[in-house]
Amino acid sequence: MASGMKTIGLVGGMSWESSAVYYRNLNLGVQKRLGGLSSPRLVLSTVDFAELTDLEDAERWDQIGTLLADAGQGVERAGADFLLLCTTTFHKVADQIEAAVDIPLLHLADVVADACTEAGVRKVAFIGTTVAMSDGFFTDRMAGHGLEVLVPPVSEHEWLNAAIYEELVHGSVLPRTRSRVVDLIHRLWDAGAEGVLLGCTELELLIHQADVDLPVFPCTTLHVEAALDRALS
Repeated sequence: MASGMKTIGLVGGMSWESSAVYYRNLNLGVQKRLGGLSSPRLVLSTVDFAELTDLEDAERWDQIGTLLADAGQGVERAGADFLLLCTTTFHKVADQIEAAVDIPLLHLADVVADACTEAGVRKVAFIGTTVAMSDGFFTDRMAGHGLEVLVPPVSEHEWLNAAIYEELVHGSVLPRTRSRVVDLIHRLWDAGAEGVLLGCTELELLIHQADVDLPVFPCTTLHVEAALDRALS
């Protein structure tokens, strides 16, 4: 069975905490599906997060796109059959990466939109980094699948972004941050959301389905399952 497995290409390092979740869950997923000593065929290239965040602060998205496209090409040369970006925010340059490689990119927004549609959810809340919430690259792509996407008011973006970059990317999970995010999710529910997207891998360290009554769509978990479906098909 394993010999027919496709090789999954990963561009990671945004943050390493996020990449570790992808790596771990892909391995656990193959073990669960195939049993025994089975593990996935993976090629992983990780970038320097400090370099990327400096470029992000300077709004040099063209340079970020070039760096990540180079990483994607390296993954392709190493034998990957398709590509995943282990990040939500840096999907902002997904088109640039996709144009630089000859293998398919499994776009996170498409995967998540399919999951929402399958669950019968048409209006979904999205929480993530400031860039991911305020720039249309992710929410517009989901809207293209017929979904209505709610994001928190701009007044909430700064602390949420800080919680991701100053706490969660360092593996620091604080109860006070969890209760503040839960409160935000409940307000989005009041605003009409039928589900909530954890639009940042690190948020899955903080919020679990048991924390809220609204259906939770953990983007990374869904991305991993879609990658395994493709690798094992």
